[in-house]
Amino acid sequence: MSDCAKAYGGGKPPATIRLSATRLRVMRTITAIVVIGPVLGFGLALVLAAANGVGKTALIGFAVTYAVSTIGVTLGFHRYFAHRAFRTSRAMEVVFVILGSCALQGPLLYWVATHRRHHQFSDGPGDPHSPHVMGVRPLRAGVGLWHGHVGWMFGREVTNAGRFAPDILRDRRMFTLQRYYLVWAALFLLVPGIVGGLITNSFYGGLETLLWAGPVRLLLVHHASWAVGSISHMYGARPFPLPDHSANNLWVAVLAFGEGLQNNHHAFPRAAHHGFRWWEPDLSGLVIDGLERIGLVWDVIRPGPKAIAARRRGVVEPEL
Repeated sequence: MSDCAKAYGGGKPPATIRLSATRLRVMRTITAIVVIGPVLGFGLALVLAAANGVGKTALIGFAVTYAVSTIGVTLGFHRYFAHRAFRTSRAMEVVFVILGSCALQGPLLYWVATHRRHHQFSDGPGDPHSPHVMGVRPLRAGVGLWHGHVGWMFGREVTNAGRFAPDILRDRRMFTLQRYYLVWAALFLLVPGIVGGLITNSFYGGLETLLWAGPVRLLLVHHASWAVGSISHMYGARPFPLPDHSANNLWVAVLAFGEGLQNNHHAFPRAAHHGFRWWEPDLSGLVIDGLERIGLVWDVIRPGPKAIAARRRGVVEPEL
């Protein structure tokens, strides 16, 4: 049995680790900065935009960094490291770790462990960010939406990586690389500003590009990603009969490059593509197709039409 399968299967170690008072204060402070910082930066960007408009360099910087950091999380952290939906080279693994870190959603080890725990306990007791339950307590819709979106990150317990991400812990190269998470994230914040300043030959151009490729980009990337665990577990279509509340929300799928197709994903967690119909937007799946064509990824996991049809009827087949 693979490490990934073992992580889903349970095991003896506890699912969570309770933080000490000191570590809890540190974690909550960092989380508050990550949540509130982009909002403040966005406000400053709006003030400058109202006074001077927005330059082309800043908008291009926003678009490029948004796409790259989102792909880093959706394709790298999620579909590759968390689910092993395809195979790739060690060099591409390095690229995925660095790009995923640039989304400022936590180091690889934390991200993978939390996500695998979410799948094992989806929308039930033990799910770290379900909008329907917190611990063992059912939640009302408004409180649940807040908890599933942001509130869960301020909790006293964190996911036990030894249980849910043993493969990352044993991979010394990936483990060491992801420990520099803040370095990669910081570089991705600073470099666009420097490039923007050089292109526009002005301090203001650099500041503007830094704001749009930094906090403005992070604000949208964060809330699009967090909406996957909140909105897409409350609102949307459910073509597959599943025991959880995962749903296909097309608006979230557009912003999060396919991740909002949660019902599809929970029906086939290891599938590289989340969009099974032509009208289900899954930009990350298209990127995987492109990488496969040029030989950068291979052994891509795709459920066939018969497996999809059977799952719609409620037939649970062996995991891909």
